[in-house]
Amino acid sequence: MTVHLVGAGPGDPELLTVRARRLLDIADVVVHDRLVDPRIMGLVAPWAERIDVGKRPGGPPNAQVDIHRVLLSASAQADTVVRLKGGDPFVFGRGGEEAEALRAAGVDVEIVPGITSAIAGPAAAGIPVTMRGHASGFTVVTGHEDPTADRHLDWAALARLGTTLIVLMGASRAAAIAKRLLDAGMDPATPVAAIQSATTVTQRTLRARLADLTGSRPALVSGRPRRPGHRHGGWPRSRP
Repeated sequence: MTVHLVGAGPGDPELLTVRARRLLDIADVVVHDRLVDPRIMGLVAPWAERIDVGKRPGGPPNAQVDIHRVLLSASAQADTVVRLKGGDPFVFGRGGEEAEALRAAGVDVEIVPGITSAIAGPAAAGIPVTMRGHASGFTVVTGHEDPTADRHLDWAALARLGTTLIVLMGASRAAAIAKRLLDAGMDPATPVAAIQSATTVTQRTLRARLADLTGSRPALVSGRPRRPGHRHGGWPRSRP
């Protein structure tokens, strides 16, 4: 028995890996997050059982231990179980926790990487996360830290890096994140892009300065020093 932790990529079904697509064709059970694109769910084999374990705004959260129980139960009853997660299962997807719980129970686990929105989001908006002469690296952080954690993000250090800073899941905290970076000394004129629904036909991109970010509610924020007005083509709304 094997549970496949599969990354569904940033949204567009055409950005699924070949391995992910093949597993959706043969899965007996698909345990998925709420935000997996409906078009990707449409690729699931018609006979497969679908179990939604996603968290809903305003609703009670599914405890991670409950998700572990669902996966263990499914693995005991089905030959091919897919745990489908947006992006990459090991980038803020709790895939590591699920893999540990499954292996501790004697269940085999396969990790199927997916394209993370941390890179695909900026790329779909025409923004390279690295570029010679402008950004020699990038850092990815979460916009939703665990309040019980012993260590927290060092915003002053992040502000000093001088490379691309990518904040995932920053929608409801965009203003607070911007204030922390400004208080830490980041240039108020730093170009920022706020991207929602990356790689889908409903993708929205807001470009602004860091100082102007307060009041916006982006799903993903990408900011870095770059020459003013520099941008590349964005994600097409239709392709051949």
